[in-house]
Amino acid sequence: MTLVREPDAGTVAVPPRRPVLAGRRRTGDRGRWPTYVLLLTVVLMSVFPLYWSVVVSSRDQSAVGRYPPPLVPGGSLWDNLATAFEQGNFGTALINSVIVAGSITVAVVFTSTFAGFAFAKLAFRGRNILFGLVVGTMLVPTQLSIIPLYIMVTQWFGWSNDLRGVIVPALVSAFGVFFMRQYLTSALPAELLEAGRMDGASTLRIYWNVVLPVARPGAAVLGLLTFITYWNDLFWPLILLNTQNPTVQVAIANTASGIEVDYSLVLAGTVIATFPMLLVFLLLGRQIIGGIMQGAVKG
Repeated sequence: MTLVREPDAGTVAVPPRRPVLAGRRRTGDRGRWPTYVLLLTVVLMSVFPLYWSVVVSSRDQSAVGRYPPPLVPGGSLWDNLATAFEQGNFGTALINSVIVAGSITVAVVFTSTFAGFAFAKLAFRGRNILFGLVVGTMLVPTQLSIIPLYIMVTQWFGWSNDLRGVIVPALVSAFGVFFMRQYLTSALPAELLEAGRMDGASTLRIYWNVVLPVARPGAAVLGLLTFITYWNDLFWPLILLNTQNPTVQVAIANTASGIEVDYSLVLAGTVIATFPMLLVFLLLGRQIIGGIMQGAVKG
C-alpha cells in the first residue's frame, strides 16, 4: 500500500499495481507453442522428401522397395552421382538449364516491367483492350499451342534440338505483364512520374531512373518464380530436345526411361537438379524477402 498526499483531500491510500504484463507474457508464450509445433511439422514434412531422395540416392536399387525404408544415408552417394553424370549427361544438362532459365528470366523481368509500367501508368488509346488480350492469352492451355509451335520452331526456323527453340517462345510472359502491372499500379506514385516529366526526362529515362528502382521488389519475386518455372519445365524441352542436348528435367526423364529403372540413379539426378535451386534461394532468399517487405511498406 502506497500513501499519496493530495492538496485538498489529505493522504489517500493507493493500492499496489498487479504484475499484469508478466502474466500476459506467460499467456502469450503458451499461446505461441501450437504455432511453433505446426510450423515445425510443416517444415519436416517439406524437407523429408528431399532427405529421403538423398538417402535412396546414396544406396543401391534395393533400398527403394525395402521395408521399413532406410532413413540413414549409405556410402554410395558419390558413386551414384558420378554414374548419373556419365549416363544421363547431367553436365551438359546443367549448363543448358542455366542458359535457358537464366535467359528467359532476364527477358521476362525486363519485358514484363516495361509493359507493366505502360499498362499501369501510361495513357494511350486501346490500353484496356490490349491488356485484356494479354490476360486472355493466360486462359489458353499450353497444350493447344504445342503442335503449331513445334511446326513453327522446327520447320520455319530449323531449331530442332536447339536451345533457341526453348528460349525464344518464352521470352515474353503474360503472367509477368499482369503481375508487374498490378504491382506498379499501387507501388509507383504518380507524383514521381510528374516530377520526372517536369525535369524534362523522357519516358525511357523515367523508366530507367524512376520505375526500375520502385519495381525492384516485384521484379525480384517475378524473377525467382520465372527461374523456378523454367528450371523445372519438362513438357516443351522433352518434345524439342534429345538425349545429347538435354536440360536437367529431360536428363532425369531419360534416366527414368527404359524397361528396368534404377531409381537410385534417378533420385541422384533429382538431387543434382535440386541443389542449384537451393543454392539460389540461400544466396538470394534474404534479398527477395527483404524486397517483398520493403514493397509492402511502401504500398
